[in-house]
Amino acid sequence: MIDQPVAEFSLPATGGKDFTLAGARGRTLVIYFYPKDSTPGCTTEAQQFRDLYPDFVAAGCEVVGVSRDSLRSHENFKSKQELPFDLLADSEEKLCAQFAVIKMKTMYGKQVRGIERSSFVIDGKGVLRREWRGIKAPGHAQEVLDFVKTL
Repeated sequence: MIDQPVAEFSLPATGGKDFTLAGARGRTLVIYFYPKDSTPGCTTEAQQFRDLYPDFVAAGCEVVGVSRDSLRSHENFKSKQELPFDLLADSEEKLCAQFAVIKMKTMYGKQVRGIERSSFVIDGKGVLRREWRGIKAPGHAQEVLDFVKTL
């Protein structure tokens, strides 16, 4: 998938809008997938992207977060964490399937189907340039930013 064009997509986003890949053309896009709003690891990750967001913007990059949560949940999470970027609601798992981020995971000793924490960098022409899968939240946003600055 690296160095290949990403198929067009559209998802409902916070702020009452729809987010499309075509709408991000001309600038780098970071899409980060996370399991669930307001959980410890996902909050840490969102806060790190939030804190580094001015640096992403300065690098000509947009950031969006994606999970299967509802728009209402996303709006609450975005407001509480003061996130300057949009969160996309993928309740039907369309984008999750496109990026193959749904995995079987073990939680509290049980097998559950969920999102594997993953991030993707797409260049201004819509081509996938880098992916990270199964990552740990602490420090990840900085790693993504460091890569974006090389483009």
